[in-house]
Amino acid sequence: MKRLAQILILLIFAGCADTTSHTKGVYMLMDTSGTYTQEIDKAKAIINYLLAATLQPGDTLAVARVDSASFSEKDIIAKGTFDTRPSAANEQKRKFRQKVDEFTKSVKGSAYTDISGGMLQAVEYLNEAGSGKKTILIFSDLKEEIKKGHVRDFPIQLSGYRVVALNVTKLRTDQADPREYLDRLAYWERKVTDGGGTWKVVNDLERLESLID
Repeated sequence: MKRLAQILILLIFAGCADTTSHTKGVYMLMDTSGTYTQEIDKAKAIINYLLAATLQPGDTLAVARVDSASFSEKDIIAKGTFDTRPSAANEQKRKFRQKVDEFTKSVKGSAYTDISGGMLQAVEYLNEAGSGKKTILIFSDLKEEIKKGHVRDFPIQLSGYRVVALNVTKLRTDQADPREYLDRLAYWERKVTDGGGTWKVVNDLERLESLID
């Protein structure tokens, strides 16, 4: 009976074990439309900050461009889950930076800005990675322009996701009518929260510590 009691206790504790993943998963979308390509150095600084100060062995990072049709793996510039061995993770991060550097040296502006498609790809990627804490970073002025024939007017399931808009620059038309800028922010906040996610805007890139709480 004593042996049976011990087995039962072990089974109870095993059933109560925390199986939640505590790893972080970050998917960063980089706007490459029009003049926003001039902001690319700021995007690199954010990526370097994530690699150096935020993401640990076991965490996942992917960086993708936002172009005319972003719901595609071909737009992923660099991706990976960092090895649990620190030395191996550091080598992965070095190669990650190298891929980003190579991309930014030859980046060309896109005609359209499919932010919604990029978000869909981000959700698919991070869900598959099995990350515990999932964050989508959108480095963009948030002006979405969809190619004719592409449908993006539908909800995106973002339950468990934190979406952070970065460096939301003001367009020339925003200077004439600031309501356009405020309407863009309100539109994306509504889209994210309607999908079950949380929304945040970080325009002061000197305060990057608030990206992933």
